[in-house]
Amino acid sequence: MISLKRQLPKIELHSHLDGSVRPSTAAEIAEEEGIELNCSDLRELTERMTAPPSCTSLVEYLERFELPLLLMQSRAALKRIAYETAEDAALENVRYLEVRFAPQLHTGRGLSIDEIVGAVAEGLSAAEAKYGHTVRIILVCMRHHAQADNEEVVRAASRLAGLGVVGVDLAGDEAGYPNELHEEVFGLANQLGLPITIHAGEAAGACSIRCAVEKLHARRIGHGVRLREDAELLQLMSEQRIPLEMCVISNVQTKAVPSMESHPIREYLDGGLAVTVNTDNPTVSATNQTREYENLARRFRFTERDFMKVAENGIEAAFADGELKGRLRAQFRQEWRELGLVGSGEAGESRA
Repeated sequence: MISLKRQLPKIELHSHLDGSVRPSTAAEIAEEEGIELNCSDLRELTERMTAPPSCTSLVEYLERFELPLLLMQSRAALKRIAYETAEDAALENVRYLEVRFAPQLHTGRGLSIDEIVGAVAEGLSAAEAKYGHTVRIILVCMRHHAQADNEEVVRAASRLAGLGVVGVDLAGDEAGYPNELHEEVFGLANQLGLPITIHAGEAAGACSIRCAVEKLHARRIGHGVRLREDAELLQLMSEQRIPLEMCVISNVQTKAVPSMESHPIREYLDGGLAVTVNTDNPTVSATNQTREYENLARRFRFTERDFMKVAENGIEAAFADGELKGRLRAQFRQEWRELGLVGSGEAGESRA
C-alpha cells in the first residue's frame, strides 16, 4: 500500500541538479563517455556520491559533488540527468519543482551557458510532458567564482526565461565566502527583475540571513536554520513572510544543526514563519520528499495539517506567476479532498 506521506501532493523549491544524479546513471554515463571513476562496483560508486549521516562540516558534504560534476559536461548527460531528476520528484508526488544548478560548473568540455541551460531544459520538459507536473530552473552563482562569471550567470537567467529559468541563487562555502562579497552581482539581478534566493544561515550565522535580505535582495532563504540567533530578524522574516527553504536531513549532515532533535523547523512553523520542506540533494543526502515527510512526522510530530500548511507555503513562495499558483492551489485542494483530508470547501482541518 502506498503511504499517505507519499500520496500527499508536494512542492519542492530547493533541489540541486548535481546532488540528484542516480549512481546507476553515473556509472552508465562514465562508461559511455570513457570517463574513469576508479570504482570497483556500483556500491562503491554510491558511497562516493552519498554523504555520511554526520559530516564534519558543509565543506566535507560538498566534496560529494566532485564526481557527479565530472560526468555533467555533455549535453546528453545533462539532458538525461535533468529528466531523471524531474522523474524522481514526480514519483514522490511533487507537483511543482524548482531545480537549481550552477552552469559555470558544466563548461569544462566547451559547452556555453546557453547550451547547458538548453540541455537541462530539454530534459525537464520531457519529464513534464510524461508526468504532468511543472518544473522550473534556478541558476546558481558560486561563492568562490569571480564576479564576472557570476554576472554572466545572472544575465543568462534574465535572457533564458523562455527556457523556464525563474530566478537566481548563491551557493557554496558560506563561511569562507560571505554574502557581502556578492552585493554587486545580486544588485544586477535585482535590477533585471530576477527573483532571488540565497543560501544563508547554514554554515554562517543569522547575520548572513540579514545580509541576504537587506543587501542581496533575497525573496527566499535557502536553509536559514540559524535565524533564531537574531530575535529581531526572526520577527522581521515572519512579518514580511520571507520563506525558508528548509532541508532537515541535509542540515543535520552538514552540521548546520548539531542533531536532528535540535533542528528548529517545528519551532519556526509554529512561530508563523513561511517554512517549506525540501530535499536539497536527494542522492547526496539519500533522501526524497516522502522520506523528508516521514522524518518530520516521526521526529517533529508533523500532522497532515502541518504538511498541508508547508505545501501552501511552498505555492506562495514559488517563483511562479499568479495564474500558475492558482492552478496549483486548486490542484492541491482537489487532491486533499480525494485523500479525505478536507471537505468540499477550502483547505481545513485534517484527520490528525
